[in-house]
Amino acid sequence: MKTRNVVGMDLGEMEAVAAGLGEPRYRARQIYAGVYRRLRRSWDAFPDLPKTLRARLAAECSIAWPPLAETAASRDGTRRYLFEVSPGACVESVFIPEEKRDTLCISTQVGCALGCLFCVTGRRPLLRNLTPGEIAGQVLTLAADRGTASRRLNIVIMGMGEPLLNYDNVMAAVRLMTDPEGMAVSPRRVTLSTAGVVPGIERLAREPVRPNLAVSLNAATDEVRDWLMPINRTWNIAALLDACRRFPLAERRRITFEYVLVGGVNDSPADARALARLLRGLRHKVNLIPLNPDPSIGLAPPAGERVLEFQQVLSAARVTASVRRARGEDIAAACGMLAGKARGQAGVTPGR
Repeated sequence: MKTRNVVGMDLGEMEAVAAGLGEPRYRARQIYAGVYRRLRRSWDAFPDLPKTLRARLAAECSIAWPPLAETAASRDGTRRYLFEVSPGACVESVFIPEEKRDTLCISTQVGCALGCLFCVTGRRPLLRNLTPGEIAGQVLTLAADRGTASRRLNIVIMGMGEPLLNYDNVMAAVRLMTDPEGMAVSPRRVTLSTAGVVPGIERLAREPVRPNLAVSLNAATDEVRDWLMPINRTWNIAALLDACRRFPLAERRRITFEYVLVGGVNDSPADARALARLLRGLRHKVNLIPLNPDPSIGLAPPAGERVLEFQQVLSAARVTASVRRARGEDIAAACGMLAGKARGQAGVTPGR
């Protein structure tokens, strides 16, 4: 008999499981906390449940995290995880250790349909959406592997796929992450990055609990953005920024505009000045990301002095702009490099 996987279930669904077993609702809360807060992977690891109930749960329900195919360790402490979520369907996640927090970059789709020119994932076809359990299960796996407490977790939904094209499953996973009875990660420590799916941004704006919003902008004109990001032909810069202006922001919150700097394409001082004008009136900050090159992309990063000049022009225009330091380049784990396939590199170990 095929068992039901409780990873991905919310509390209401677990209450239905408990009721089906003739158990009171508080048993569901014990299971829920054990799965999401205490990271338990076996029914034998639930000492607060009677032995008879554990046996019945084991017969009908599983606690299955996404199958881990391999991990890779970088010289800088970054780790890349490859999950084979179904036969032939793989996604990657990244653990990035920092002084005051640990950042987990997670995926939402197997492949991607958007085809952004600077992104390796965009070279791979979209096979399917991930389920809430497959999305939340990446967080459970990485947090357990690295022993990270929820108060140190910083979750960025910036891995493979476009989150807002898998809206329902992504938000179900976000609710599991941010539920005080679940993973208990503050919504302020969860960021969702979109390439600019305007209806999804509008829908996200109506959510009672919202992650931070990051927008992958990457150009100050439709001409350049059309070329770099085909999605711009559906929702252009004007439509995208209009949705951003209407997006509700809590006190001291800002929208992050990500800007991948591509040598000779969007990295000139004139581009920086145009970007500053474009974002005027928005509560925002800019994250500059020098392109992480890959042979499959055929684009080059700008010189270091070009990046610095771009940042200085933005700063002179009173735009808060940071430069993202590449992490995990040596294991193909840096921004835009996730391919969802085994690499066979040094430092790679098979999954468990």
